Amino acid sequence: MIPAIQHRIDRFRQQQRVRAGSLIMSVFGDAVLPRGGRIWLGSLIQLLEPLGLNERLVRTSVFRLGKEKWLRADTHGRRAEYVLTDSGRLRFEEASRHIYSSHAPIWDRRWRLILVVGELDARQRDRLRQALLWQGFGSLGGDCFVHPSTHLEAVYDALEADGLGDMLGSLLPLLAADARITLTASDADLVARAWNLERLAESYAAFVADYLPILAELRRDRRARLEPEEAFLARVLMIHDYRRLLLRDPELPEVLLPADWPGQSARMVCRELYRRLAEPSEWHLDAHMRLADGTMPARLEDGFERFPSDDPLVSISL
Repeated sequence: MIPAIQHRIDRFRQQQRVRAGSLIMSVFGDAVLPRGGRIWLGSLIQLLEPLGLNERLVRTSVFRLGKEKWLRADTHGRRAEYVLTDSGRLRFEEASRHIYSSHAPIWDRRWRLILVVGELDARQRDRLRQALLWQGFGSLGGDCFVHPSTHLEAVYDALEADGLGDMLGSLLPLLAADARITLTASDADLVARAWNLERLAESYAAFVADYLPILAELRRDRRARLEPEEAFLARVLMIHDYRRLLLRDPELPEVLLPADWPGQSARMVCRELYRRLAEPSEWHLDAHMRLADGTMPARLEDGFERFPSDDPLVSISL
């Protein structure tokens, strides 16, 4: 196994606490969704075992994800397949557009706001806050959430899918009426108040530090043969780590970001390394991913190409 990949896997296995449910959802979004969105539980257990997730942990985690309406179980005799729910699929299809895109969206210089104008109890407010933070919103106090570029209709659809439809009448969506030509001090102040970009920058720099050595090894030795399993494990961990970063990232336009923003370096590392890992990792899925009846699900059924090959690849310097 390539030493840098082995090092990353070892570090993951040595964590005191593994958030197995989050990792499983990363696998569903990246590997299972393109093959129909369903997998036999035994196959999922086998795929994750090399990362230190035992059978009991995987079973417990998918049961919890079922209670949270991300997954549902379909039984086939004594075997069970786990399938993305409609709301789970909707959330991942939206997330995929952010994870696998080549660049941040172009800003039209109009802020999107959602104001809480109705009565919500403390539990409802917390659920709403978490749901909007998931979609990249920043918070200005407890009653105002802000985003630079999202589609408000899609936000409402996602809230409905998250089971928060009963709160929509308490929310007021607003779109800034006038586009500005230049960045103003008020824009910069709003960004500083709504998001902790310093902490996010540190996390992006740590991501680059983790995965750039793997990319460097693959670049140095073009004859290096990636084993299918190591390619799959590296791909899973990388997308899992990148997805967790994007959940906290509002994807602010470049004009609103500090100079030398490390998020762009992280995006380029992820794109190039993913392309190098993709084919051998798919061979591993061909060999080990199964449905309850023992058949192999076909590739690319969700209609969304991961890091499309016709997208120019801007290389990061080592």
